[in-house]
Amino acid sequence: MIQELKKTAEHKMQRSLEALKADLAKVRTGRAHTGLLDHVQVDYYGSLVPVNQVANVTLVDSRTIGVQPWEKNMLQKVEKAIRDSDLGLNPASQGDLIRVPMPALTEERRKELIKVVKQEGETAKVAIRNLRRDANTHLKDALKKHEIPEDDERRAQDDVQKLTDKYIAEVDKMLAQKEAELMQV
Repeated sequence: MIQELKKTAEHKMQRSLEALKADLAKVRTGRAHTGLLDHVQVDYYGSLVPVNQVANVTLVDSRTIGVQPWEKNMLQKVEKAIRDSDLGLNPASQGDLIRVPMPALTEERRKELIKVVKQEGETAKVAIRNLRRDANTHLKDALKKHEIPEDDERRAQDDVQKLTDKYIAEVDKMLAQKEAELMQV
């Protein structure tokens, strides 16, 4: 029972890390990467679908994303969807290719993005700590019901704390990497 509880807590903490990684990928740095357009939705015959399901998204160079719709009539719709997204990008059509240049970040904008990154990190840490609290609550309940001995409960709480410390350190490492990435000119 204790092993199962620890395994569940670790799995959920890992999912919190993956969610943080996905959130950090959406925060734009000066460099272009194709994942930036993953959450941009395009009107495709009446239903909203991600850009990468109606077009080929590639890197033209380090500061430009190339989007090539598979159907010619989707060119304007894809361009409009990118322009209307909250990313602050200004795409330009060039034949059947849409070029999406990445504007350079100002110092002020970089600092704003770092605040956003820190907030995302704090949210992930709170989620991990909540998972620790839930695991400890389950352990205490099991102890009250005399399902596990007191020594095992203490040992399991220490293990859950070590797991929590490990994942919090991982969050801090991810935040430091993202901050360094954002401050690069």
